[in-house]
Amino acid sequence: MTHTYQLTGMTCGGCENKVKSNLLILPDVTAVEVSKETHSATISMDKHISLPVLQQALGGADSKYQITSDSIIEATTATKSWVETYKPILLIFGYVTAISLVASWRDNTIDFMVFMRIFMAGFFLTFSFFKMLNLKAFAESYAMYDIVAKKISVWGYIYAFIELGLGLSFALNLSPAIVNWVTLVVMTVSILGVLESIINKKKIQCACLGAVFNLPMSTVTIVEDAIMIAMSAAMLILM
Repeated sequence: MTHTYQLTGMTCGGCENKVKSNLLILPDVTAVEVSKETHSATISMDKHISLPVLQQALGGADSKYQITSDSIIEATTATKSWVETYKPILLIFGYVTAISLVASWRDNTIDFMVFMRIFMAGFFLTFSFFKMLNLKAFAESYAMYDIVAKKISVWGYIYAFIELGLGLSFALNLSPAIVNWVTLVVMTVSILGVLESIINKKKIQCACLGAVFNLPMSTVTIVEDAIMIAMSAAMLILM
């Protein structure tokens, strides 16, 4: 079931991320959408959660965030399937894979080195593009789970440009050894925060596509990072 509530107190993107994170911690909550512009929170839950419980998750009665049911609306939207939830990532991987196959097809066979290079170029350029659409929102979301961004907030901004640089470097085939080592290190550090969140069963929004799509953190994120780690390691070995 899905309900929409009035929620006051949010003044910035950081507030939205904090409210969303606090509500997602509740056991029966499956998805949360919040908006500081409309002062609303749309919460999907496996079973009904009382208003006092929701308020307690936001910090209690004295919290700056106040949730009320004055305009509660029962939504009839069915729970999204796995495919519907991760449709953006699946489409991106599909397109990038297809382009990589076409670009790497040589003499009736696939040149796997070229395939991996083009795939990684497409991956980093596409994902960095979505991050750049709202860099501030991405950095705030990324700081909720990345082990470096938690301590150094500016890392979220830097990370988006690193992805852009890696994408361009793979596309132009610049300094393959250095670029692959940077990819291996950066993606290994990135996956640590994802693994920590999954192991601790934290319900956090994945920032892989910036703030454009509301994707939950899951094993899909681990697979995404693991593919980049595996490909960069394979290219270093095969050089």
